[in-house]
Amino acid sequence: MSMMRISQLAERTGFPATTLRFYDDAGLLPAGRSPAGYRLYGEDAVARLTFIGAAKHLGLPLQEIAELLAVWESGACKEVKADLEPRITARLDDAQQRIAELSSLTASLHAVLEHLETLPDRDQPCDRHCGFLNSPRPAATAVEEALEASRQVPEQETERWRGAPVACSLTGGQMAERAASWRTAVEGAERTPVPGGLRLTLPADRTVTVAGLAAAEQRCCPFFDFRLRLDGRVLHLEVRAPADAADLLAELFGPAA
Repeated sequence: MSMMRISQLAERTGFPATTLRFYDDAGLLPAGRSPAGYRLYGEDAVARLTFIGAAKHLGLPLQEIAELLAVWESGACKEVKADLEPRITARLDDAQQRIAELSSLTASLHAVLEHLETLPDRDQPCDRHCGFLNSPRPAATAVEEALEASRQVPEQETERWRGAPVACSLTGGQMAERAASWRTAVEGAERTPVPGGLRLTLPADRTVTVAGLAAAEQRCCPFFDFRLRLDGRVLHLEVRAPADAADLLAELFGPAA
C-alpha cells in the first residue's frame, strides 16, 4: 500500500499539517510511523478527512465527530444516518436560538439608535438631561414582558377589542405600508381557523417583529385582538376581530386554510 507523509496528505487534501497533527493527537486521524518516526497515512486518511471536514462544516464538536467516526467505520450507512439525525436536530435547535437572540439584539440596537438620533446635540458634559441614561428598554425585554403580561391578564380584560369601533387611524399610505410589513412578517405561515379569527404558526425568530407589529396595530386599530404564544421553535399568533372587520383581517393576515 502506498503511504503518504504528512506534507503529502496536507497538499492533497488542503488541510494544514498542523491540523493533521492535532487530529492525530485527538484520535480522529491515527497515523502510522516510519522507522525514522515520521507520520505515515494511507488512502483511507483522505476519505476520513473528507468525513471530518463535512462534520465540522455542520458545526459538530470534535467529541461528537469522534463518536460518529466510530459508527462510520464499523456500521452500515443506515446506522450513520440514525446516529447523525439527532445530532443535526440539536445543532438546528441551537442555530434557531442564536437567530432569535440575534434578531432581538438587532431590534434592540435599532431602538437605541433611533432614540439617540432624536436627542439634541449639547456642548455640556453628559448628564441625565442628555437622555443617554434614559434610553428605551431593549426591544427583546419589552417583548418578553408583553408575552408574560398576556399570560397574566384576566380573561375579561382581554375582550376590550370586541366593543372597539371598526375604524383605523392610519392614512391610506400608512395602511399600505403596514399591510406590506404584515405580509412579510407572516409569509409562509401555517393558518388555522379559530373562533373569531385565525391562528398563524411561524418560526420563533420572528417573535420580535410580530410583537412589534401587533402592538402598533392595536394602537391604530383597537378592534384587533392579538395573542402570542411561544412553543419551542415556533410562534403561535392568534388574531381575532369583530365580524364587521372580517374582510380586513383576511386582507392583512390571509384566509384560513
